[in-house]
Amino acid sequence: MLEIGVLVSWLILLIIIPLFTFSFFINSTSSSTTNSKLPRCYPLIGSYFDIVANRGRMNQWMAEVLRHCPTGTYALRRPFGYRQIFTANPANVQHILKSQFSLYPKGEMFRISLTDFLGSGIFNTDGDNWKFQRQISSHEFNTKSLRKFVEEVVTTEVSDRLIPILNSTAEMNSVLDLQDILQRFAFDNICKIAFGFDPEYLSPSLQEAEFATAFEEATKLSGERLSSAIPNSWRIKRYLNIGSEKSLKIANSKIQEFAKNIVRQKKQDLEKKSSFEVTDLLSRFINYDHLEENWLIDIVVSFILAGRDTTSAALTWFFWLISCHPKVEEEILKEIIGIPDKPVYSDIKEMTYTHAALCESMRLYPPVPTDSKQAAGDDILPDGTVVKKGERVTYHPYAMARMQNLWGSDWMEFKPERWLERDSINGKLSFVPKDSYTYPVFQAGPRICLGKEMAFLQMKMIVFETLRGFRVVPAHENGLEPVFISYLTAKMKDGFPVKIQKRDLSL
Repeated sequence: MLEIGVLVSWLILLIIIPLFTFSFFINSTSSSTTNSKLPRCYPLIGSYFDIVANRGRMNQWMAEVLRHCPTGTYALRRPFGYRQIFTANPANVQHILKSQFSLYPKGEMFRISLTDFLGSGIFNTDGDNWKFQRQISSHEFNTKSLRKFVEEVVTTEVSDRLIPILNSTAEMNSVLDLQDILQRFAFDNICKIAFGFDPEYLSPSLQEAEFATAFEEATKLSGERLSSAIPNSWRIKRYLNIGSEKSLKIANSKIQEFAKNIVRQKKQDLEKKSSFEVTDLLSRFINYDHLEENWLIDIVVSFILAGRDTTSAALTWFFWLISCHPKVEEEILKEIIGIPDKPVYSDIKEMTYTHAALCESMRLYPPVPTDSKQAAGDDILPDGTVVKKGERVTYHPYAMARMQNLWGSDWMEFKPERWLERDSINGKLSFVPKDSYTYPVFQAGPRICLGKEMAFLQMKMIVFETLRGFRVVPAHENGLEPVFISYLTAKMKDGFPVKIQKRDLSL
């Protein structure tokens, strides 16, 4: 049985084909520009045909479109007059993320599309609810917590779980999906640091976990709701409980059950103690007695999404890039050699070249390649683009990395040096950050990522321990270049198959 969304799409096309054919002959220039690189736009259906044709490469397509727009902004017209504005213009990014922050909330469209998955969690809410969650969460990202995170949580996960798996893979000369390993690693870490719970997902057996599979499915299908060629067509399938919406409902049910068990176990653990002790993010929220269980469940799901998918995506592309750039890997190894075998917080923090390489990797392959806001009122962006109330405005980090006016003619090169400056006197390298509106990989303004420092510490620790003892060699069939895809967060299509080779830096 065809999914209802497909049926509806075809019915719409059958109805408007005569109108489309007629308009093609009398108004072939109905797009806002005659530039052939830009999407063709027609009455009623907008740029439907181009959207469908590029469904599997939306990030790449929109990057191409924005590169051909003088202002770095394009208003994409979807069927029935719905308009979505895409921008790779830093002035516009600053406008929506900071200067006019209150005018550009997540909005109703985003909230409704993701409520089944994320509920009222921090990434799917606005106003006082968002402010409250952010204020409470911020306490867990201080220096003391970060030091504990590196010296206890990450170190244990690396030495007891990651390294043995890499050793075993090297000894057996087998192929390993490094993307899967990094997701498991990040999943264990976020659960331990945020909820005081160890799921032990990164284990030698690498068994599939029902929750992890459900989470992957929910992330994919929820992302497809937002990127549908026909806005809100998913609601029909949801009402009829068929196709992808039926699958999403099943996945969300499993996720809710898993998160509910975490919340209830945490409450039981806290009740057994003679005095209340805030030991992690979840216990801090539980301390507020007025919070309902469903609300706590939403918090758990939201932080798993943030902690599991973003750092693993960043590291997956990082390890692929350095495998293609041996000189960059060599510079990182020089830095690693100068660090003690058992590094502490300060050692990891000072990995300057590695930090630059990670920033450069995330520039080219951002873990969250796009993010949208919904205008709460009429507005005009700094580049002159008119925005109407209710329209979705999407800033595009993936496209921004590919803009020559922002990164120069060598924008396509993996070049950590663009983030570094060498002292003319002592020769020491220092990191030179870019402004967060040209490089909005961690968002910017009031909603800038709280876990940015924690993410860098975790990634640098993994890089240190992995490259110190091993060489990561891609094992894609026929040496094919991997494909960048995304739903709510980025991934490497079909995983990252690698072989692991041991190395000894002491030689």
